[in-house]
Amino acid sequence: MDFTFTEEQQAAVEAARAVFADVAPDGVPSPALTPGAVADDFDRPLWAKLAASDLLSLVLAEELGGAGLDAVALCLVLREAARVLARVPLLEHCATAMAVQAHGSPELAAALLPGAGRGTLVLTAAAHGRSGHDPAELAVIARREGEAWILEGTQTAVPWAHGADWIAVPAHTGEGEAVLALVPRTADGLALAEQVSTSGERLAELALDGVRVAGTHLIETPGAWERLRQLLATGTCALALGLGENVLTMTSGYTGKREQFGFPVATFQAVAVQAADRYIDLRAMEVTLWQAAWRLDAATGGAGGPLPSSGDVAVAKIWASEGVRRVVQTAQHLHGGFGADTDYPLHRYHAWAKQLELQLGPAAAHEEALGDLLAAHPLA
Repeated sequence: MDFTFTEEQQAAVEAARAVFADVAPDGVPSPALTPGAVADDFDRPLWAKLAASDLLSLVLAEELGGAGLDAVALCLVLREAARVLARVPLLEHCATAMAVQAHGSPELAAALLPGAGRGTLVLTAAAHGRSGHDPAELAVIARREGEAWILEGTQTAVPWAHGADWIAVPAHTGEGEAVLALVPRTADGLALAEQVSTSGERLAELALDGVRVAGTHLIETPGAWERLRQLLATGTCALALGLGENVLTMTSGYTGKREQFGFPVATFQAVAVQAADRYIDLRAMEVTLWQAAWRLDAATGGAGGPLPSSGDVAVAKIWASEGVRRVVQTAQHLHGGFGADTDYPLHRYHAWAKQLELQLGPAAAHEEALGDLLAAHPLA
């Protein structure tokens, strides 16, 4: 077996590192210093650089001007983005574009994907339902009216919605599997109320009151929403991994310089053991992430396993949620009071880590989902 990344995937990482090299984490708006949302919009100049480097079209087919790469490549780029706390809707945008490309009508693909690849059109997805605890597809009702569909309901904590052009909204029809509607942010009957994330970013409560969606803008393919949800969860794991790795690097640098009793604190056994435990957490987060991303890509080719790919995604999100929390807590402890200094970026990483821990469900929710899968698919 060859576990190395392909040349194309490695090239995507190098391109991402070049784009993110100029992003300073200590310059990212701090939720501790800003009342309400840290900003009204995401980092548009950085978004333009991502578009210019063809990273927004990474997962699009070559005939659409993309590189035709997969979920693993996307996760590699997301990992780099999280290292510097990049304030861009890269995950939601690319994941939604992949869903439209794989399952959308030709009319929908033609309307959204060329602009999405160039970065002139921004996509996001509503994945948290009414409360963040109930399935997102149950929060909105879709009913057919002639050739169109009418949407009624509420989705909460929609990331980057105020700056997006189109929003992917899962819904149920009362029968069969969930459907996925692509709704323009300016649609009649759609209202956005401001919410604020743990990281200080601007979220939106999305209220749909008789929103009319053309039949060609609604995806009825079985499993389309479930795959998008899994891709969003896996991408969140990639963000948690990149963030955690950079936090451990910061901690290593600090404890290697900070001295007590004439010695660097990194040489103390208690410090070294705690850092080693967090390194193990990160390696577990990494291996479960690549397993989940590989299963998502392999599933499109018909490859199966003892459990559906949702099982691998659940395991990855359990490790990501628990692991990133432990990493930032240990980092805060080993930095001492310096870690709470708002002139130092660690508190920003801590806030972002808490958001990623809870995003798309905490570890407990995914443990419950994994238990249900194991009960339904005996491994014997």
